[in-house]
This record gives sequence, structure tokens and C-alpha cells, in this order.
Amino acid sequence: MIRYIKFTTATIALLAAATLASAQGVVEPRGVADLLIRGGTVYTGDAAPFRGDVAIRGDRIVYVGPKAPGAATKTIDATGLIVAPGFIDPHAHVNDALASKNPATRLVLPFLTQGVTTAFIGVDGGGSPDIARSFGVVDAGAGGDDEGLGQSSRDYGINFAAYVGLGAVRAKVIGGADRAPTPAELGRMTALLDKAMCDGALGLSTGLFYAPQSFAKREEVVALAKVAAVRGGIYDSHIRDESSYTIGLKGAVEEALAVGRDARMPVHIAHIKALGVDVHGQAPAIIALIEAAQKAGQIVHADQYPWSASGTGLSAALLPRWAQDGGRAAMVGRFDDSAAMARMRPEIVDNLRRRGGPASLLITSGPAAFEGKTLEQVAKDRGIDPVDAAIMVLKQREAGVASFNQDEADIAAFMTRPWVVTSSDASQGHPRYYASYARKYATYVKDKGVLDLATFIKQSTTTTARMFGLEGRGELKAGAFADVIAFDPAKFAPRADYARPALFSTGMRFVVVNGSLAIENGEVTGLAGGRPLPRKAVGTGCR
Repeated sequence: MIRYIKFTTATIALLAAATLASAQGVVEPRGVADLLIRGGTVYTGDAAPFRGDVAIRGDRIVYVGPKAPGAATKTIDATGLIVAPGFIDPHAHVNDALASKNPATRLVLPFLTQGVTTAFIGVDGGGSPDIARSFGVVDAGAGGDDEGLGQSSRDYGINFAAYVGLGAVRAKVIGGADRAPTPAELGRMTALLDKAMCDGALGLSTGLFYAPQSFAKREEVVALAKVAAVRGGIYDSHIRDESSYTIGLKGAVEEALAVGRDARMPVHIAHIKALGVDVHGQAPAIIALIEAAQKAGQIVHADQYPWSASGTGLSAALLPRWAQDGGRAAMVGRFDDSAAMARMRPEIVDNLRRRGGPASLLITSGPAAFEGKTLEQVAKDRGIDPVDAAIMVLKQREAGVASFNQDEADIAAFMTRPWVVTSSDASQGHPRYYASYARKYATYVKDKGVLDLATFIKQSTTTTARMFGLEGRGELKAGAFADVIAFDPAKFAPRADYARPALFSTGMRFVVVNGSLAIENGEVTGLAGGRPLPRKAVGTGCR
């Protein structure tokens, strides 16, 4: 049966005492723990690794050290395993999984089997302004503590926080049109955003690369960002251009920094990269730009997924933004307009070039007949050129693509910066949904040595928690929430790849979410210990 862990009055009292002891810097006294993870190599997220124990009572850690005092109801032998905080994914497309009516889907097993215990949703500007619904909350109020807004009506396998998105707010008020909002419409948008912030949103997310968000000028973005800033939010952005489509990679980073300065709020750059042949090798210049802003006093950080192929929609990858004005119906209508196609075709050809050509676009979702084939293969099979092949696919429905467009030197340059943390950008059809954390460890720690193990763990836990103010998460210490993982360093590895993207990773032996043992000896238990994590809004006026 899938359920939350329930605590007795006595356990809650003990938990409160443990939390108070932790706040005073006191080691938890002898007593009976619910769960003891014994004898592993412990990476707390901050301190040097050591061989020792982690003891858990209720949903909290009550001891971390060389040898736990007292007994435990259940003991796990972690000899030979790496024990660490649960991984935190700050950029994930798992909204649908968490909103599913199927309790098994809400476990989000592709994440648990990698050790991910917390994720952020509503990214790329897609976050619904109805944050209470995103959190699965009934009888929502204006609170903001870690237990959620009102009572959650669902069980979850992982913890999650949520952004409110420019795209969702803009679509609700003005639809898909390429125009600025009227003053009245901007007022409605800011009201929706403020309500979402009061209901626990992390901040404002944008996907300025994507239509219709790409139609928003900087002034509109800043006006909305200021609303989130007043409530203590973060500006999270899939920037306007990661390549050379419009304002270029450097120009897009400069725009994100300007939004943060104008709104007076922290800036987080989503899945930082140099996408496409035109900008390969630009990582050092982008790093210098961001670190100059940091030295000037601006708070700026980023996340990165450990794959050379991005994942996006075929229309976003290839079509000019003017061709998407008005939404899908208008876009498809332009395919049969000879004048529109005469204008569109050379732009699609150039976008194919910057993406590395049709062989670099692997169709991962969409019309079933084309899944698993590159755009080049589709064109050859049908005896048509790649532009016509793309139009043929899009006429049937939108398609997801894995776009092989990054250079390993750029990936490594970003990965080694202390302000860049691990993410997945998890989306169906791409192996990053099932294997990002396993791949980063196997490829960039074990195989290539780009990072050491301690840095990988810190980038995936403590640094992320502190960037986003996740109190009591991302580190192993007495009083923290009991999100704990234990993996086999010889066997933790991805199985998913581009040909078979939906295979669970291996080597994750134990996963604990808020004290609930979600994976035991590598097997899923079915326990759902996850929770919504609404952010506490600052300022006055929240109902």
C-alpha cells in the first residue's frame, strides 16, 4: 500500500527534541532509532568522507558520525556503499508524473532509482499559476511551511517544489499571439503571478526560446520578475538563445543578468550550454561574463545536465518564431501557404545547419512511424529532402527530438564551476529522464575524471539546497530531513541510452525519503514519502 509514514505522538515529541538538540549543536543522545544505516562511507555534503553511521527517527536524521549510540528498529548494513544526501534536481519535467492518477506513476521511479529525492517542476516557463493544484492540495490556504498548503490529496515518491511560468501566465491572459500585453492584461498577469507566489512558488520561470514566450520583450519579463522578487522569489530562465538563433548565447545571458539586476533578484540559468556549431568553444567567455556579474555583487547560478544531446520540440529546433505566431493551427496553415514557405524554408535550412544537420536530430516522440529515426533517415526513407521531412512530421503532430549539438570541452568547462549544479531536464524519450545522475557519476567522475566524487555529490545535493533555500535538505546532519541514499560505487551506472531511453539505472541500493524507505536492497518498496515543498512567500498582502 502506498502511503505516507505516520508518526505517533511519542515519536513527534522525540523528533522535536532531536531537532532542538541539532539546533544547539548537540549530538542526539542514546535512544532507539527507526532506521540505522551502518558502516558506509558517509559524504555529508560538506565534511570530508568518513566511515560511519546515519540514524533516522521519524522523518529526521538524529545522528551522523562514526558510531551511532543506542539501538535501532531496523539496521541497514552499508559496508562498501557510498552514503549521501538524496540528490536534488532543480530542473525537471515530471509535472505529469506527479499529477498522475496512478499512485505507481507518482512514485517517479526513474528518479528514485538514481537517488533523486527532490525535484523542481514548472520550469521553462511552463509552471501553472495554480500552484495549489500543482501541489495536489485541497483546502489550500496561504501558508508556506514544509508540510504543504492545506492538506495534500496525494502521495508522492519524491519531494518537489514548483515555479510559476511566464508561458503559462501569458497563455492564460493573451494566448499565443505575437504582441505585447495591454496594461490591463499585464495587470492580470501580475495578479496571477503574485497569487502563485503567495501559494508557494519558488519564483518565476521563463522559456524565452519558445513561442509564445519568445514574443515577450525584456520589459514585460522584468515587470513580472519584479512581482516574484517582492515575494522573495528566484528568476529561473531557459534563456532566449543558447545558440545563434536571435540575440546569440552571449546576448541571451546578458539579458538574463539584466532581468535579475532590474528586478533585484537572484538569477538561475537553466541547463547552461553552448548549443550548436556556431557557439562551440564559447563556454569560457560565458563563464567569465557570469563570474564578472558575481564579483559585482549579483547572485547568479546555473544547472547542467550531463549529456551532449539536448531535448526539445522539432518545431522549436527548426521553425522561425514568426511561423509559430498564433499557435499550432496557425503554424500548420502556413505549411500550405507557398509565400510563407518560401520565406520559411531558408530559415529552416539554416537552423538545420546550426543544429549539426539532419543526422543530428533523433526523433524521440511524436508520430510512431518516425520514433527512433533521425530526420536524415526519415528523409531518405520517403525520398524527400530534410526540410520537407520535418514539415511532413509536424503536419501530423509535434515531435520531440534529441539534438546532438554540444561540445565536450564546453560541457566540462561549465561542469567544473562551483556555481553550476546537476540537473536532468528530464523529458520522456530522452535518456536523461532515467539516467542523468547515474551518467554524470559514471562518465564524468569514474571514466573521465572531470570531477571527484565529493564534488559530484556536493553539486547534486548541498550546493543546490543552499542556492534555493531548501532548509533541512541536501546534507546529512542531525535535525535535517531524512532524505538519504546509499549506492554501490562500482555499480552505480546508467542503462538508458538514446536507443533505449527508458531503462532504470543500476547500483542505487537504498533510498530514504523523509524517513520512508523507498528502495531497499535495490528493490522498490512502494512507500511514498515525498512531499510538496512550497516556498514561504515574503512581504505582506498574501491571503
